[in-house]
Amino acid sequence: MRNGLVPYGPFTFNGTNFFECSSSVYLGRKTNVMNEFSPELNRRKRTAWVAFESNEDVVKRTKNTQLRSYLFDSTVLSTLTYASETWSLRKQDEKSLSFIEHAVERTTLVSRFSQVKDGIRSSDLRQRSKIKDAVLYAKQLKIMWSGHVLPMNDNRWTTAVSDWISRDLGISNVLQEEHQPNGQSSSRKA
Repeated sequence: MRNGLVPYGPFTFNGTNFFECSSSVYLGRKTNVMNEFSPELNRRKRTAWVAFESNEDVVKRTKNTQLRSYLFDSTVLSTLTYASETWSLRKQDEKSLSFIEHAVERTTLVSRFSQVKDGIRSSDLRQRSKIKDAVLYAKQLKIMWSGHVLPMNDNRWTTAVSDWISRDLGISNVLQEEHQPNGQSSSRKA
């Protein structure tokens, strides 16, 4: 992957030729040049189904709904929301995440076909099973991460990544002054 500042062409590192690619997986997240989030959601969807399939025979054997919801929360939900602390979810991403969660949830609770026939809504099913909502869980993880990063006052990468600078401020203003004249910081927490 490259941006406009890097010339086109392959490069060699330790005798190995590298070529340009459009996306890459780094620190558990799929990044791409266009900064699209849908490929990452597709990866999360596949990993959630793999996590479900690893417990599928246990889920099929038990009739205990609490055990099924515990297995869902501990395996499927954690893989579905992995690294969600760094996500910036839009409404369409939230809908996609909910759609993925509902599909795996219905399969986990074995209510796939009877749910539609009986007229049971997904929200009712979640209330009965006590399964956590994936979107709400991702937002809670983000808040917990910011609470962890907030007290850090040294120059770690976590605070540097969490700070963002408004685009309407000129770069020279940010480099010259760390604080605005009225005492407010020119960078804000994400």
